[in-house]
Amino acid sequence: MEQLIRFDWAIKKLLRTKANADILEGFLTAMLNEDVTVKSILESESNQEDEADKFNRVDLLAENAKNELILIEVQVRSEYDFFHRVAYGAAKLLTEHMQKGQPYRDIRKVISVSITYFNLGLGTDYLYHGTTDFVGVHTRDTLTLTDAQHSLFGVREVRKIFPEYYLIRVGRFPDEVHDALDEWIYMLKHSEVRPEFGAKNIQKASEKLRIMNLDEHQRKAYDRYLDNLSYHKSVLWSSREEGRSEGKQEERLAVARKALDQGLDIQTISALTELTREELLKIQKDV
Repeated sequence: MEQLIRFDWAIKKLLRTKANADILEGFLTAMLNEDVTVKSILESESNQEDEADKFNRVDLLAENAKNELILIEVQVRSEYDFFHRVAYGAAKLLTEHMQKGQPYRDIRKVISVSITYFNLGLGTDYLYHGTTDFVGVHTRDTLTLTDAQHSLFGVREVRKIFPEYYLIRVGRFPDEVHDALDEWIYMLKHSEVRPEFGAKNIQKASEKLRIMNLDEHQRKAYDRYLDNLSYHKSVLWSSREEGRSEGKQEERLAVARKALDQGLDIQTISALTELTREELLKIQKDV
């Protein structure tokens, strides 16, 4: 099976044109479980070309036929404050697309889709959906809109007014395909599309995202991207291994201090901790 261009690079370079909107439409149709038509591709602030952003983060802002704003963000490198940035991104869209003096009822619906290639948070699933509901503190009922509000806004649930969030943790996907969205997540993870996949436009994505379709300039740029990504992974792995090594050493030292405090002999402690006699004598002197 032919390897396809990575989806994060495709979003940055290939999917920002209306000609390739069918790929986004297929993905979003499966994501939102409704037929999505991409009305336009809008410019987003993080479509940068600087070296620091080549393999870290890319995003794309689309507008669907219902005038909703859909922010698709792909994150490669782990960030502890990623949830905060997701919240900031949705809030920023709300204000950017709200004109001065415009009534609040005209506020745009924002849908945030985050595709992460790192282990975001603690959880066992690979797909999470977040909404804003108002639940009674005493009665536990969920607040809904009145008939008049429903007639005006076209929705019944309060959460339909607020931003919605979808989080895909690609690495947690178990490679078991059960529905159309799983087919797309399989592609996100493996850069492959199986011949039997039938999700909307996924086979078109397979045709358009083939590496062989790139011209010489694009292919060189893509190769540089992969080199940067490999280098980043290598540095990250080395940092983690160094951290583990330092952690183990600290653990040995802590055990040694406790054992010395309890009066165990140097030879026994050395066997337990794998520290040398000289190291233990120095610790004993410090203690």
